[in-house]
Amino acid sequence: MDKKLLDYTLVSSGLLLMLTYHIWLLHRILTYPNKTVIGINAMNRRLWVQAMMDNAPNNGVLAVQTLRNNIMASTLLASTAIMLCSLIAVLMTSGGGGGSGQSQSPLAVLGDRSQFSFSFSVKFFAILVCFLVAFLFNVQSIRYYSHASILINTPCRKGLIDDRHQRGLTADYVATTVNRGSYFWSLGLRAFYFSFPLLLWIFGAIPMFLSSVLLVFMLYFLDVSFEFCCAEGNSAYLPQRDEEEEIGK
Repeated sequence: MDKKLLDYTLVSSGLLLMLTYHIWLLHRILTYPNKTVIGINAMNRRLWVQAMMDNAPNNGVLAVQTLRNNIMASTLLASTAIMLCSLIAVLMTSGGGGGSGQSQSPLAVLGDRSQFSFSFSVKFFAILVCFLVAFLFNVQSIRYYSHASILINTPCRKGLIDDRHQRGLTADYVATTVNRGSYFWSLGLRAFYFSFPLLLWIFGAIPMFLSSVLLVFMLYFLDVSFEFCCAEGNSAYLPQRDEEEEIGK
């Protein structure tokens, strides 16, 4: 098989495999949230926000500290992503990824090594975009967590006709903000995951394709929940079993 054709086939297949898996995961989250880790965590975060806001004077410090820990995690990933972006940009501008001297590198495993400088530029640019996306997603995560740290200690308005309804709306809005921060953090982490096959693409199309298959295999067991377990009182956020069975049919 022609080496250039092998590059096009395996790289496209690896990217398509990862894209198809995440489209399936998104459909799974929207349809059966209680069967995915992301959906279960989102449900329990809503209950956590409700519990924190029901007793804000006693739980206010705990809530802010928890959100601060999430902000620190997002800050770490954002700092790592922008540092790697700077490193890759230096490699691209200094010509470290190309050159005729590297065209005979034994590290390239059965790939197209013609026009090696241009090929390396494309690979480094793809990795750079991946880390830039990770940085932007983590910055958005910090933004939502910062908003939530203030909103979660906001007192509920009193003197309304239906104070319970108002409290529910407030807690639901704060929970949505917290969940959005978590979603952006997960997307930033996914961007880091995507960078591993792209990094191995430097050594050839075969390592890239094999790493894509292995990554999808590992993510499946990390994303799918085989034993559903949620906090007590979380049934309000779960679809009815009969409705799930009808949808499945």
